[in-house]
Amino acid sequence: MLNSPKTRLLLILPFLIAATLFQSVMAAEDSVTALAARIQVLEDREEIRSLLLAYGTAHDHRDYRAFANLFARDGEWVSGMGSAKGPDGVFKLMDEMIGHNPLPEGSGTFHILTNEKIDIDGDRAQALTKWIYITPDAEGNPGLTILGHYNDQFIREDGVWKFLRREAPMDLPAQ
Repeated sequence: MLNSPKTRLLLILPFLIAATLFQSVMAAEDSVTALAARIQVLEDREEIRSLLLAYGTAHDHRDYRAFANLFARDGEWVSGMGSAKGPDGVFKLMDEMIGHNPLPEGSGTFHILTNEKIDIDGDRAQALTKWIYITPDAEGNPGLTILGHYNDQFIREDGVWKFLRREAPMDLPAQ
């Protein structure tokens, strides 16, 4: 009786069911892990976009302390004005070149940041972002001043995305 096909099937059936359930649970766990990773990348991109906008806002408001604090401890800023390393170095450069004079309503200049391409790799990321710098002309109308792009490297430092290196080449300088 133990050797009958029906008996053997009844003995094996719980193991087959358990194996199938185990495979289903593992596949579901893999799907959840993959989905969580995809969501993390989207959240990281949005945090980096917020960092890019905070940079433009701080620059246009001449708040170079806030501007400098967007850089990592070893963060580097490289532009036509010079280069600096670390938040204190970035602040000093911007204060010397433009002047730290926070203007809550803005300075009248506008950094427009667009067409960003952000690539995430764990706690590191890189981006290419186009920028347009607009200043008022003699009559107070907006005037296109400079066009360029940013080459960025980011690092998640203490859970917050920061600039690790920001280069700001001009593509079309002021005429």
